[in-house]
Amino acid sequence: MKAKNRYYSRSRITEAKFRQIIRFFAMDLTASDTAKLTNISVRSINTIYIRLRKKIAAQCEEISPFNGIVELDESYFGARRIRGKRGRGASGKTIVFGLLKRDGNVYTEIVPDCSKATLQGIIRGQIELDSVINTDGWRGYDGLVDIGFDKHLRVNHGNNEFACGERHINGIESFWGYAKKRLVKFNGIDKKMFYLHLKETEYRFNHRNGNLYLDLLKLLRNNPL
Repeated sequence: MKAKNRYYSRSRITEAKFRQIIRFFAMDLTASDTAKLTNISVRSINTIYIRLRKKIAAQCEEISPFNGIVELDESYFGARRIRGKRGRGASGKTIVFGLLKRDGNVYTEIVPDCSKATLQGIIRGQIELDSVINTDGWRGYDGLVDIGFDKHLRVNHGNNEFACGERHINGIESFWGYAKKRLVKFNGIDKKMFYLHLKETEYRFNHRNGNLYLDLLKLLRNNPL
């Protein structure tokens, strides 16, 4: 018997209706808006969205090591700053470490802190040694050449230095701006769900030059919900 829906196993939702849901997801509509437009319950749409985000997250985690010119930076997500708590030790925020191949893809990882051990552990696993690494002046990036990387270029934001020719981290900072602008529309994200929303944002950024709707259908054809 022919499957009713190639993209969503054991579902009562027709394939045509499911493709409509995926199109609305690709347009970045909320689950509530998609529910209204499809006449499907918010609960059902939320279930689909969560399962889809899990597929997307798994896809993002399969990224190959970066090479070439790579930009590194950390950013903080969450509630407004608590008075007296600033900078890389900002209290109550979720810390995200990002790697961006210049003019290419980004990879993000939630980290417990910005220590040298934490950051360099990720860097060594995600970036090839013959890469040119660009960072700011944070001490967590000290010693990258000593552990085998070919070249490490830095900009000193503390001295109002943000770019010097090819030495900059403008690409990863642009991603942070995109991510925060996109996530703010959810009016606060439960910490348990933040990882999935972060990876969805990463996936959207990495597919910014393609057709996200078709990319999602391809992902689900190979690995249905």
